[in-house]
Amino acid sequence: MLKIQSGVAALRPSDTLTINQLSHQLQSEGKTIYKFGFGQSPFPVPPVVQEALRKNAHQKDYLPVQGLGMLREKIAAHTNQLLENTNYDADNVFIGPGSKELIYLVQLAIDAPLLLPSPSWVSYAPQAQIVGKKAHWIPTQLNHWKLKAAVLKNYLERHRIQDGVLILNYPSVLFRSTFSTTELKAIAEVCRQFGLIVISDEIYGLLNFGGEYHSIANFYPEGTLITTGLSKWAGAGGWRMGAMIIPNELKSLYQTMRVLASETFSAVSAPIQFAAVTAYEGDSSLEDYKNASRCILQKTANFCYQKLITGGVEIQTADGGFYLFPNFTRLVELTNSVRFCQQLLNETGVALLPGTSFGRPANELTARLCFVDFDGEVALQHFYKHGQIEEEDLPVLFPKLVEGMSQLMGKIGKKVEV
Repeated sequence: MLKIQSGVAALRPSDTLTINQLSHQLQSEGKTIYKFGFGQSPFPVPPVVQEALRKNAHQKDYLPVQGLGMLREKIAAHTNQLLENTNYDADNVFIGPGSKELIYLVQLAIDAPLLLPSPSWVSYAPQAQIVGKKAHWIPTQLNHWKLKAAVLKNYLERHRIQDGVLILNYPSVLFRSTFSTTELKAIAEVCRQFGLIVISDEIYGLLNFGGEYHSIANFYPEGTLITTGLSKWAGAGGWRMGAMIIPNELKSLYQTMRVLASETFSAVSAPIQFAAVTAYEGDSSLEDYKNASRCILQKTANFCYQKLITGGVEIQTADGGFYLFPNFTRLVELTNSVRFCQQLLNETGVALLPGTSFGRPANELTARLCFVDFDGEVALQHFYKHGQIEEEDLPVLFPKLVEGMSQLMGKIGKKVEV
């Protein structure tokens, strides 16, 4: 008789993918859905990168397990430009089918407990469960939901944890907040003191609205693994190309990753890797694309923020990325965030992800709101032509976003009840 392993049997599909599939299903049934639950980039892959893929469609050979050497060189050089006093080379870079898979392989490889700020991305903890690893949730507060060095240190001391794996993500997959230099320095000191390995998930790093780039690797290079990829800043989520930068001090992990990758995905698609070289070469059109993307996202973020804050919702301001993490607790007469989001979807067509998906308690009515339900190609062309987006442009460029926020705030204003 079929028997599923106990560590896997209790898992359910990723909440982000589930909400996307449910939204498609409801749409096919004729219901208008506002996709505020799935964080896919709205923008097209940059034309110069699309052209590179067309030119490399003939590439058919297996590439090295760790990735195309030329691509790894470009990513190393690109990372060195972003950071301070780093000297990464191709041998520090590992290519995988998305940074998600690479984070999973690290969890599989390292025998240490997982440390997660609450809230954190939906897949970190389930990955730990798959490999039989304990996930420790470290509390944060509504003030930007950011991990504080003092809180981390206190947690490590109370639970007597040494040599754990801490995952940090910034700008966050939840609340768009990034860390200041001072905050990263303080966290780095604690990580060094307790021998932690940090997975610095920087997949949204190039979408910081101010254009600045922050990384804990500047202050803890010997213990930091950086993950990046094309899915967010380059609109290429479906291409499945991610990268991890592994410092020389952790070379044994690099070798272990090669073994694990060789027995699982073998290598990332050859045409995708050759095309990705162009994405990291620094073409001027790519800089224009990134700048336009950041400006557009900041506009949509501020629009949603103003609607929420005016409506009395607890919400934080923005730094970058695709998301807000509002707290509806004081406005909604429900006691379960999952039921709240289900009711909202059924009655208004607004799809949010409940805070429970990110490690928050069910009776806290938090949810993740993605402000990217719009045609990114149309928005980009408008920005390239006019150099800005005015308030009167919002209903034309972002109709689903405007309508969806109206539906959401209309429902909240009526008090959501059992």
